[in-house]
Amino acid sequence: MSWELMLHSFLLLLIFIMSWIAIEIKDLLYSVILLGGASVTLATIFYMLQAPDIAITEAVVGAGVSTILYVVAISRTRREE
Repeated sequence: MSWELMLHSFLLLLIFIMSWIAIEIKDLLYSVILLGGASVTLATIFYMLQAPDIAITEAVVGAGVSTILYVVAISRTRREE
């Protein structure tokens, strides 16, 4: 097994784990942060697959804009414990 395949497999597993934790966690803010991290990891995979334009788009839109919009939406809602 080549090191690139092992790294891709590790990154895909990391995306799966972060996404699963984001689903299971109760705090919405932590969930959004985890999904932003999964999006950055996906952008890294796109860059490694020699698709830098898609990687930049994923990093800006997936990790940047959507994370900020979710955080703003969460901050404008009332939290209940």
